[in-house]
Amino acid sequence: MAADVTVISAPQAPPHPLAVFWHDLARNRGALLGLAVVVLIALLAIFADVVAPHAPAEQFRAHVLQPPAWVEGGSWAFPLGTDEVGRDILSRLIYGARYSLFIGISVVAVALVLGISLGFAAAFVGGLVDVMIERLMDLIMSVPSLVLAIVIVAIIGPSLTNTIIAVTIVYLPRYVRIVRAAALSEKAKDYVTAAKTVGVGRWRLMFVTVLPNCVAPIIVQATLGVSDAILEAAALGFLGLGAQPPTPEWGTMLAAAREFLQRAPWVVTWPGLAILVTVVSINLFGDGLRDALDPRLKRS
Repeated sequence: MAADVTVISAPQAPPHPLAVFWHDLARNRGALLGLAVVVLIALLAIFADVVAPHAPAEQFRAHVLQPPAWVEGGSWAFPLGTDEVGRDILSRLIYGARYSLFIGISVVAVALVLGISLGFAAAFVGGLVDVMIERLMDLIMSVPSLVLAIVIVAIIGPSLTNTIIAVTIVYLPRYVRIVRAAALSEKAKDYVTAAKTVGVGRWRLMFVTVLPNCVAPIIVQATLGVSDAILEAAALGFLGLGAQPPTPEWGTMLAAAREFLQRAPWVVTWPGLAILVTVVSINLFGDGLRDALDPRLKRS
């Protein structure tokens, strides 16, 4: 009689963290839709020289304020119509994506570097340094963001670079506070105590030991911060304090077109829709990113 044979299967390797993250993100269809739209806009911005049918500043004087192609009097040479000096709106929107995304990413990048540095300084140095940083952030947050941005630009002058500086200052406190709170939470854990016990230096402790465990909330805030920066820059551009004409920045395009709202509404509609679609898409992706990175939301 044959003896029973017990087959022991080899233990399965745990799934890769990136695979788990993508699985959690893919469950949110809104996040996937937002990611797809953001990627499409980014590709249009990168390849604007190839995709755009015309140069952004090229003027067609015989086609001033021409309506979109599907409206009577329109032409497929200018699918979304032309503006007040005969420039192709579609081309300016595509090139404008470069400026709007550049502003958003630049603001977040600079604010992240400063926010991580100041937040960790407040959490690990403490004392007077912590008090001074916190009071400075309170002072910035005590003024409405758009008002403060207007004041800063009015002092240093309107330009694309100064817009980035102003918006970075306005949104810096949120990064400092998130990093400080996350660092204080991690600082009280056993692995930080163990690292101190074995003689890990302060710089290594902050940026090698603690920082990787604070990444999740920082990434989520940075993603949502891109849309906020785009909106703030568009508001400054609309007020004439952001990028200056003929730069095809979406807020600047809105400012130049507002006097034609009754006569040629498409000149105002397309830049506004571009801002709306971009901001909503980034926010949808940011919400999905938050859900995928937050274990408490996964459990719920």
